[in-house]
Amino acid sequence: MTAFSSKPDPVSRQAGGPIRVVTVDDSVFMRRALKTMLEAPGITVVGSATNGEEGIAEVARLRPDVVTLDIEMPVMDGLTALRKIRSAIDPAPAVLVCSSLTSAGSHEALKALRLGAADVIAKDSSTFSLSATKIRDELLAKVRAIAQGRTASVDTHAAAAPARIDASHRLNPQNTDVVVIGSSTGGPPVLEAILSALPANFPAPIVVAQHMPLMFTKSLAERLSGMCKIAVQHAEHRMSLRAGTAYIGPGGSHTRVIRAGLGKLGVEVSGEPADALYKPCVNELYSSAARVCGGRSVAVILTGMGDDGMLGAKDLRAKGATILAQDMQSCVVYGMPRAVAQAGLADGSMPPKDIASVPASMPCRRISSSRRR
Repeated sequence: MTAFSSKPDPVSRQAGGPIRVVTVDDSVFMRRALKTMLEAPGITVVGSATNGEEGIAEVARLRPDVVTLDIEMPVMDGLTALRKIRSAIDPAPAVLVCSSLTSAGSHEALKALRLGAADVIAKDSSTFSLSATKIRDELLAKVRAIAQGRTASVDTHAAAAPARIDASHRLNPQNTDVVVIGSSTGGPPVLEAILSALPANFPAPIVVAQHMPLMFTKSLAERLSGMCKIAVQHAEHRMSLRAGTAYIGPGGSHTRVIRAGLGKLGVEVSGEPADALYKPCVNELYSSAARVCGGRSVAVILTGMGDDGMLGAKDLRAKGATILAQDMQSCVVYGMPRAVAQAGLADGSMPPKDIASVPASMPCRRISSSRRR
């Protein structure tokens, strides 16, 4: 397909101007709700469309910074439209997918992220109403974050992490009890890249806190289980941790590392603290690893808005744990890794393939099939 012209457009965003948004949804109610919710300082809805085909035309004409995109639409569905937007429009806008809170919807949302969508917001008719303050705050935060991530200039001084480690570093499995990973906006494809690179006999358990709703984390665990050599499970309360297995923390709850008796590790899944901004919270996961495993922990902080994970990384650093941060260039939103790197807590900043190579280089021991069940 021939790309649309990338020449400057008279309606394109001016430096310092508002974030320009186009909404694509076949529901009149959703288009109205999105426009109402996005009426905020620094954001303007410049157009809308009722299906993917119309959406592509509007995006090409209006050159927005962000597109909110439904998946199930007539004429052309959202995934097809996303592929064409990403391949034919230069520069492509950041895409925020609006997905239903169903198993099918969450699987489609993960497909959208692999195709280049920046993030997903759950579309639930019972909560996505004109008066839903929480969903409005989440929507505004996501639109602002992915728009800034699309246009942010590289500040190498601010982005740099101390080079205490590189991709050739080998971790010692005898000194590593657990690997904990924190991830948010843009994280699922990065998790796929990292976890799929690990061998089946990886010598430590892995616990993941990914900012997503419950149905989405279930679908994420299912997808990873089918593509990774290691085992992948959706974490449950009091589940024992086993080497060679990754545990995806359920959305809507916190996941912590605990002692399960006889020197074994387990996970605690809890709704407390109820007022936490994110559930699962990366700070909660990291701090629990610091308490239980101390310097025998390896932490990874991936793409995401805000600074969740920074306080927990301080606890881990105080115990001598190894901390790896995703680099700015490979992040959809360089918020969480930036906070850790700028605080001087990261052993190094690197792209996903190099992050994967560090734990993958751990000498592996044989894991019997009975231990992986």
